[in-house]
Amino acid sequence: MNLANALTISRIISVPVIVILLLFDSLIPSIIAAALFTAATITDYLDGYFARKYQMESDLGKLLDPLADKLLIASVLIMLIPLGRVPAWIAAIIIGRELAVTGLRSIASEKHIIIAANWLGKYKTAFQCTAIIPLLIHYPVFDIQFQLAGEFFLWIALFFTLWSGFDYIYSYIRQTIS
Repeated sequence: MNLANALTISRIISVPVIVILLLFDSLIPSIIAAALFTAATITDYLDGYFARKYQMESDLGKLLDPLADKLLIASVLIMLIPLGRVPAWIAAIIIGRELAVTGLRSIASEKHIIIAANWLGKYKTAFQCTAIIPLLIHYPVFDIQFQLAGEFFLWIALFFTLWSGFDYIYSYIRQTIS
């Protein structure tokens, strides 16, 4: 266990706490859920930073980090559907893309093909998180329409989700043909 893995595990632990908070559809639990989600998002950056800077990379970290990311995003999106904050079809596309890319990377790995992460995936993640934070808050605070802001960024996240998903597929096909 090292600092990078501890940060990743803290992200996983935050998931059920955020889910429980979303069972209470009111302002204060929503703000707390958004704060925890924000903190979890920051740990995603920090765990990678510490792992690379201090050579803390581990097989456990390579397994848990993407798992933590997917658990966090998917769980929150699923919880936001019955609250009317995220359309189910958008959540299905985002989660489906994550599963498809994970499966594709696994197949590619078995064939000794590496499909590296690129800037599209980074933008996808950034816009997903940027959308989810105001969607979690949802309620107008100080005349800020958080739901509308979240929906705006969710459309951008959907665009990058689809683009990066197709880019992974294209990269895989290109490498298997050559």
